[in-house]
Amino acid sequence: MSGQRVDVKVVMLGKEYVGKTSLVERYVHNRFLVGPYQNTIGAAFVAKVMSVGDRTVTLGIWDTAGSERYEAMSRIYYRGAKAAIVCYDLTDSSSFERAKFWVKELQNLEEGCQIYLCGTKSDLLEEDRRRRRVDFHDVQDYADNIKAQLFETSSKTGQSVDELFQKVAEDYVSVAAFQRTRAWTWARRQTRTSTAVVITESPLTWPGGIPPEGLDLARLGLGGQMCELPQVHMAAEVAHACAGP
Repeated sequence: MSGQRVDVKVVMLGKEYVGKTSLVERYVHNRFLVGPYQNTIGAAFVAKVMSVGDRTVTLGIWDTAGSERYEAMSRIYYRGAKAAIVCYDLTDSSSFERAKFWVKELQNLEEGCQIYLCGTKSDLLEEDRRRRRVDFHDVQDYADNIKAQLFETSSKTGQSVDELFQKVAEDYVSVAAFQRTRAWTWARRQTRTSTAVVITESPLTWPGGIPPEGLDLARLGLGGQMCELPQVHMAAEVAHACAGP
């Protein structure tokens, strides 16, 4: 599996003006844009290729609109996301309350999505600590409660921006490796039963796209997703497929 390419869908969520687009610009293009603010309408997409160990990881980043009038549209873009960076402005307490809304949305609709809380505009606090309106310890307690990781960033200075996206990629690669291990463990256990199992290195697929009878996807932690895992066929099904009609 060395050198395998991994694609990760990442969605940016948060109230308008919190700096989601600036965060993406800093990470992808290493720049901080100044000038008149322009609202994101719908969503903007950008991709960046990076390395995690011996894996090539492509982060597909969806930068969604923060305005509440685009709320329904944002739901379209975070479907199937593996990671969500939920942003709030460290100098705006209402933006953190809005971040909690998006966390609930993800918990209800995208249970398999890993959440990262991202406080933005930390450079403003360096200029004047009194501008902080969101207490770090309160957010950390909240992050611990929802099993999320917390970063305080600055798109202007670049503080913790690369670290945030690097962590997103590393976590996904780690989870994918764990799922592969579970699949192989399951397959080995099946060899101890009366039913033979054939294992190959190709992606997890079946003739006609339908898993063989008796294969419990829930035990593999897959649900309806069948990718980046070893192929598993029940021997009887393989023989039947090879024999033809």
